[in-house]
Amino acid sequence: MLFHTWAFAAFFAVFYPAYVLAGNTRARLPLLVAASYFFYGCFNPWYVPLMAYATAVDYLAIWAMSATRWRRTFLAVSIVNNLSLLGVFKYARFACETFAALAGAAGLHVPALEPAWMLPVGLSFYTFQSLGYAIDCYRGRVQREANPLRHAAYVALFPQLVAGPIVRAADLLPQLARPPAITAAHLAGGLSLFVTGLFKKVALADYLALYVDSVYAAPQRWSAPALILATAAFGWQIYFDFSGYSDMARGIARAMGIELMRNFDRPYLAAGLGEFWNRWHISLSTWFRDYVYIPLGGNRRSWLITHRNMWLTMLLSGLWHGAAWKFALWGAVHAAARSLTRQLERSPRYVRRVPRAMRCAMVFAVVSVGWVFFRAADAYDALLIVGRIFTGPWADPRFPLMAGAMIVAVWAFEAMAESRWRSVLERAPVKVVLMAAMIIYLALVPGGGVRPFIYFQF
Repeated sequence: MLFHTWAFAAFFAVFYPAYVLAGNTRARLPLLVAASYFFYGCFNPWYVPLMAYATAVDYLAIWAMSATRWRRTFLAVSIVNNLSLLGVFKYARFACETFAALAGAAGLHVPALEPAWMLPVGLSFYTFQSLGYAIDCYRGRVQREANPLRHAAYVALFPQLVAGPIVRAADLLPQLARPPAITAAHLAGGLSLFVTGLFKKVALADYLALYVDSVYAAPQRWSAPALILATAAFGWQIYFDFSGYSDMARGIARAMGIELMRNFDRPYLAAGLGEFWNRWHISLSTWFRDYVYIPLGGNRRSWLITHRNMWLTMLLSGLWHGAAWKFALWGAVHAAARSLTRQLERSPRYVRRVPRAMRCAMVFAVVSVGWVFFRAADAYDALLIVGRIFTGPWADPRFPLMAGAMIVAVWAFEAMAESRWRSVLERAPVKVVLMAAMIIYLALVPGGGVRPFIYFQF
């Protein structure tokens, strides 16, 4: 059930009045859990028992951590269970294919086993969210939630269930523990966020996808300029698509009296790769920072250990996005670029002498190289595209001017939002005009069908 469909509109129209009426009653949590499980079951009913199982195991493991002396043992239970779910449902096929390929390279014929099950939508998100909660309980950073319904609502909260943001227990559980104080400001803010996200998805991301999909479907047929422009367009497409989803999720939650973290902070205005990752998919990048990079030692040890930790973190982040070597290569591109530029970005001379706009452009160029591996059908196509960018013919890319104008306009708008013009853009009349323009566009311009969100596949 996608946010930008009439099915979701009907679901929310039934759920929301009941949720508001439940208010400060005991019916609120059962209603929220039931609605979230129904929402999830609309993707596939078989996903529901799997999420219920994962939730129950972590609830019991966290309870055991607080009630027994075997805290580390039960933390291990949570870690093994969550990673096993990912291993079986997300990485089993990849492991079988890789093993068969390696065996074939060694001259052995091993048929590639293909598991029949599909990757449950949202599995990567809710397992990480639940696992982070267990780790925080073990570290003593958050108290155990005794109410199983509240724990279930934390894991399954439908606005952010299938594609984040990955919310920390310390931020969400207290909000679920108190009755929602829904005001007109919540409704207005929620509607504004939802419309903004819907506009990003339908008007921007899905429009750019038309060109990107046509080029990446047969990269060998396109010229170098077309491949360059399609890659740059994909960078904006995935940004509009994913940040659009996050905005819609935050808008729905805000209308329910729940605040979710901001997941994107104008990442293409970053003047360094470190800054980029502080702005892009913030809930995931901070998850890997807190639960992988820092436990490995972070940057507290030698130069070599610091870079090892960066590489491991980025490679794992790449594989989190998908069970394919192209995602590992995407992570490797970012790890290599981060290793090469980490000291440079800290240099006061570099910051002083190189204009910020130029540094932003260089970051976008490096990030775009990574997007080639992310978007390509496989690692072979990605390497083909990179090669053709440097050696392919230069011909008319047939890039739609409207797409270019949209990208430039959004980039300029975001730059203004971080400049002295910010106070002007935040004035109520300006916001109303922008909101009205987006609503009119969505109402009058026909869409190209319902496209799923890109991050649903992860």
